[in-house]
Amino acid sequence: MSIDYKVTELAPEFVKVYESPDPAAIFAYSPGIAVLPSGRIVATLDLGGAGVAGLPGRKGELEPGKPWQGKVFTSDDEGRTWTHRTDFPFIHGRPFVAGRSVYVLGHCNDLTIIRSDDDGETWSGPVMLTEGEKWHQAPANVHYAKGNVYLVMEKMTDPAYKGWGISVLAPVLMRASASDDLTRRESWTFASTLGFRDAIDEDALDGFGVPFYKVEPGTVARIAPGRPAVRIGWLETNVVQFTDPNHYFHDPEGRTFHLWMRAHTGGTGFANVAKAVENEDGTISTMLETVPSGKTIAFVPCPGGQMKFHILYDETTRLYWLLSSQTTDSMTRAELLPPERFDLPYNERHRLQLHFSKNCVDWCFAGLVAKTDHPKQARHYASMAISGDDLLVLSRSGDERAATAHNGNFISFHRIRDFRQLVY
Repeated sequence: MSIDYKVTELAPEFVKVYESPDPAAIFAYSPGIAVLPSGRIVATLDLGGAGVAGLPGRKGELEPGKPWQGKVFTSDDEGRTWTHRTDFPFIHGRPFVAGRSVYVLGHCNDLTIIRSDDDGETWSGPVMLTEGEKWHQAPANVHYAKGNVYLVMEKMTDPAYKGWGISVLAPVLMRASASDDLTRRESWTFASTLGFRDAIDEDALDGFGVPFYKVEPGTVARIAPGRPAVRIGWLETNVVQFTDPNHYFHDPEGRTFHLWMRAHTGGTGFANVAKAVENEDGTISTMLETVPSGKTIAFVPCPGGQMKFHILYDETTRLYWLLSSQTTDSMTRAELLPPERFDLPYNERHRLQLHFSKNCVDWCFAGLVAKTDHPKQARHYASMAISGDDLLVLSRSGDERAATAHNGNFISFHRIRDFRQLVY
């Protein structure tokens, strides 16, 4: 007798916030979500692909040659319907509230921001916070403490680096008073930069399979046809603060913020960690953390840490919630993967999972949020926000019409009702 065990998805039903009019040429990326004090939900996303250049711009004009376009949507009925509010000319936008305003921060090489003072109805034009620099990120979390807003953007420490430069990315903690005008550069304090290759000697790593593939500096390794590997690195950073005095990483003065990052190693199960410490003079220094032995720590266990994940601290449960991608076959040889499977074995994108933890190291499985049954489809790169007793999830998604699991054709909104009841 066989027994069919099934895990019930927490939020399989969804509403499409945006759907591509041409899945082969216009891809939906970078879902970001925020809940305003009024209860209104703000969702952001951006578009990529060859078809984007012919789409109307922010004021209706065409913007030829620009392979991206950001969008803002709002909902006043708990996510059942969505209203398009504006477009913006940058990527990786992240919506967040500060004071009486709501902002969207992203980058088009330089850091760029827009602001709304009327609950997301109307928006300012884009304002650049940097000049002549190269930045990166994904819509990660935002932390509030001491009247300030804290978030992380990632700076390219070697702008001349060719290819996917995750080995030269530096997570930069940014701090601003929530009551200031955050479209002004002087409102922000930027932490010092620490690039991955400057912090971690890849050749000295041993004993836990990192890196999984050998990639020489300045090269790309061809693991199998159509399946390249790049040098390892960190990216897509969340910021957390440990207020539990029993935690080894707790700072009783409240000046330390930990940076939890996607660990691109070619394998699964790890995240990267660093810390940013506020100094007496107001500057912020970035460094690796140490453990009681005196050894530095740069990798921590993290289910789904190999892909973009989102960490959210819930004051009610005093728990950290982790939304990440679940892998099922990262040890299949690359050359044996089915053709429709995207990239290398670790890069699986069709299952969203939820965990909780009191310390960001020991994670308890809370449930499978949503999944698809085909490797070409996707539920991944999601962001989340708390609304009352519910957890709101915005996913980068795709169905059978999607170009690949990476290049999905819609952004989906999911609601996990009474999510705190998942704690055990």
